[in-house]
Amino acid sequence: MRVIRAILLFFFVSLTTISFAQHNLTKEADEAYENQQFFNAVDLYKQAFSKESKKDLKIKIIYRIGECYRFLLDYEQAEEWYEKAERAKYDDTELELNYAMVLKMQGKYEDALVHYKEYQQLAPSDSRAQDGINSCEQSIEWQSKPTNYLVENVPQLNSKFHDFAPAFADRKNQTLMFASSRPGSSGSDIDPNKGQAFTDIFESSVDRKGKWSTPKPLPEPINTKHNDGAPSFDSRKSTMYFTRCESEKNSVKACLLYQTTLRGQDWEEPTKIEMGSDTFSVGHASMNAKGDMMFFSSDMPGGQGGKDIYYMTYDSKAKVWGEPVNVEGVNTTGDELYPFSHDDGRLFFASNGHPGMGGLDIFSANKLGPNAWGKVENMRAPINGPGHDFGIVFEGNKNRGFFSSIRSNGKGYADIYSFKMPPIIYVLQGKVKDVECGKPVANAVVKLIGTDGSSAEATTDQTGFYKFDAKENDERFLAENTSYTIVVSRKGDAKKASPDCNKTVIAERSYLNGRGQETTIGIERSTAFVHDFELQCLNCGEIRFPKVLYPLAKWELLVDERVNSKDSLDFLFQTLTENPTIVIELAAHTDARDSDARNQILSQKRAQTCVDYLIEKGIDAGRLQAKGYGESQPFVDAKAGITYTEAYINGLPKDQREAAHQINRRTVFFVLRDDFVPTSSAPENN
Repeated sequence: MRVIRAILLFFFVSLTTISFAQHNLTKEADEAYENQQFFNAVDLYKQAFSKESKKDLKIKIIYRIGECYRFLLDYEQAEEWYEKAERAKYDDTELELNYAMVLKMQGKYEDALVHYKEYQQLAPSDSRAQDGINSCEQSIEWQSKPTNYLVENVPQLNSKFHDFAPAFADRKNQTLMFASSRPGSSGSDIDPNKGQAFTDIFESSVDRKGKWSTPKPLPEPINTKHNDGAPSFDSRKSTMYFTRCESEKNSVKACLLYQTTLRGQDWEEPTKIEMGSDTFSVGHASMNAKGDMMFFSSDMPGGQGGKDIYYMTYDSKAKVWGEPVNVEGVNTTGDELYPFSHDDGRLFFASNGHPGMGGLDIFSANKLGPNAWGKVENMRAPINGPGHDFGIVFEGNKNRGFFSSIRSNGKGYADIYSFKMPPIIYVLQGKVKDVECGKPVANAVVKLIGTDGSSAEATTDQTGFYKFDAKENDERFLAENTSYTIVVSRKGDAKKASPDCNKTVIAERSYLNGRGQETTIGIERSTAFVHDFELQCLNCGEIRFPKVLYPLAKWELLVDERVNSKDSLDFLFQTLTENPTIVIELAAHTDARDSDARNQILSQKRAQTCVDYLIEKGIDAGRLQAKGYGESQPFVDAKAGITYTEAYINGLPKDQREAAHQINRRTVFFVLRDDFVPTSSAPENN
């Protein structure tokens, strides 16, 4: 398969001498096509179609027109002509593959899948079919779950022509240089490959308001009548490296790397960086942060595919570059282009060999050791899309910068886009209310404790609302990759408060602490966490908790396949742990069956069993009092106005009496005090 032409290879166009035949249009078109002059070939093929008398050649011309448009990156036209070729029964299995490719390049992944699967049936041994299927399926998923990057077209930098390969040209990162085929270039000729002017390097600066100035071309000797572009700079911004593809009449030579030094306001005469041979193309230089290593792309012999990424190290004593070394961890059998060496050691590059979303995608590779890179990752949407994405540059260590892309909604062909990773903002908010009455609890203290050692407090307003948002210095209360414990407390204005919701005054009530958990670990998007609390009054009388059951007439905790009373006591253990200053009375009650004396003894032993369990778990014995009430205090349902006396229960239908007796067989606790201070001899809480 032919490698990507025109703008994407700029640069790696290696055309042979052209000599147009005059005896017939079809042959002239074929020669232009073979010489990769696709812009000229399209017109010649269209003229030849009306003159050609042979049916098989006319069908081939239709397919070739589609091919020309594909190489010219006009995928919409390519799709149209491939469809015509398919209807005309063009007999070449490559049609299905290329048809699938141009559909994928337009983001028509579902349609592309159909053609990739058809091609797979025609050429089952060709891995490109399954690769295309996998790519489409993966792209559909990536589009549905894009990363957090914000991507925007920069209209002040772009034209209706090709604008690409940006680079920061000053230390303050306020000036960009990039390649463009817009009018105003040094040469007046039209590149027969892409039908636009030969590219030049343009420059633009941004003002304080973020507006970019009108791009202006660099003067000679940087820009020439040839293709000049893909600029990059050393850390001091005093040396520029760029790619030049010289052309002669009817031919284009291999692309080469040049460098030039800034003297005052002017760039010196560029000098070629010697690679030992001019028979292969070299381009897209990028310097590392130290300035002792240069990355570039080349199709020199010995690579792994079409274009590979190489690096050279600089010998400061001899003042020469070393031999090119292939970056084995990133190169494939496809094309790897436009390397960018990040300050943190990562290597970014464009590739059509790694699994991607369309043509060229932008990838990152981690630095694994000295002169070793790997763990290649696709930057996914929205950095990458169905078209070609390439030429990324970061603004120092900041997670923002610019890149080039060919998109359907662009201003021209290839455009320059900005990208940035917005800060992930976490907010925690919620409401606190009384669990029994449902009323908001004002002036509750909400404490936020992070695993990173941070802590903060907020107070609920009259509606019970609290919020952890931004601090006064615009820092956030919640950080990335951190788990938080939320503790809510509220002390009332009275020692005793009414248990009746109709008469209660919330301000008089004190509450058991509420506790919750939230985490930002794995949360990669700005999120507003909502955590509401329902607090239990601690100075309103008895507090019920999950049932603690016992065998009939016994005080051992009931544990069988149906129920585990220890689980209920674990709830109470958790309550005591979360409220370390409360002292409680643990009260046990029985129903009215059996004698008062036996029920009193039974309830006391049952209450003591609960206390013993909690002490064994590590609760200080000084915080616990066991109290048995026997049958003396039947349950009162204040809302219904019912007291479950023996007379009331006996008046119920027989099938309801056992359930009523069960209501009386309860274990509850009261908060006696809220000022416990552990003694040095007391066991520590678990």
